[in-house]
Amino acid sequence: MTTFTSHDGTRLRFRVLGEGEPLLVLAGGAMRDSAYLGDLGGLGAHRALYVLDLRGTGRSEHPADPTSYRVDRQVADVEAFRAHLGLDRVDLLAHSAGCSLAVLYALRHPGRTGRLVLVTPSLRILGGASTEDDYREAAEARGATHEEWYPAARAAVRTAFAGGAADADDLAPLFHGRWDAVARAHEATRAAQSHPAATAGYHGGGYEPAAVRAAVAELASPALLLAGAYDPDPRPGAVRATAALFRHARTAVQPAAGHYPWLDDPAAFCRTVAGFLTR
Repeated sequence: MTTFTSHDGTRLRFRVLGEGEPLLVLAGGAMRDSAYLGDLGGLGAHRALYVLDLRGTGRSEHPADPTSYRVDRQVADVEAFRAHLGLDRVDLLAHSAGCSLAVLYALRHPGRTGRLVLVTPSLRILGGASTEDDYREAAEARGATHEEWYPAARAAVRTAFAGGAADADDLAPLFHGRWDAVARAHEATRAAQSHPAATAGYHGGGYEPAAVRAAVAELASPALLLAGAYDPDPRPGAVRATAALFRHARTAVQPAAGHYPWLDDPAAFCRTVAGFLTR
């Protein structure tokens, strides 16, 4: 682990995996410890992964000002990270809610941004949202409606969309292409890696979806939006529609994958991402 000091004095930590040209990596969650990303299925064989622990997560410090968890305010952390590494331009890979931060960084610092890889991106910053039908469709696509865990998962989805507090453990299988030992082990780390206060603050404002949609239409950076065929949030169709908003973007849909495609098929994930980054 190495550290740097961000604009407000908060010490942030990051780890480096692999060798080669740097690829800055932003975790989702929102605000989950970056350890859940692992080595992104071995992507470090293609690029040096500079994986940041966002403020208040992992081994990074908690900020003195909790309003600095807001996604737009963390753009300054990414810029401080780039400056610390001495890079003129950076390629960014982000997952899920971390994609909101990557997009805002690219919009605020277009001259500093190279390629963007947005993996199963949260669409909230662009005004998108999944529906209860999306979860049902995803489960049917993978044939999960006959699996033993599905009735509890389906009930949890109904509870969540009715405004109740759904059990995250019941929902978890829906986000994996296979509910196997690898997926179970991955989900077993979630509670210890989560930071509810930081999560609540992350999408606390600072952007307007309509303005973001208009701005990405002018963004020069090439972008890859990678969807999982079985992911309920976002569904591949929503990812394709979002990519169409960008000036230079394409969509890749990884077969038989959920919200964490590097777990479902590491080789396919690395081929897709590395291929885009080397074009």
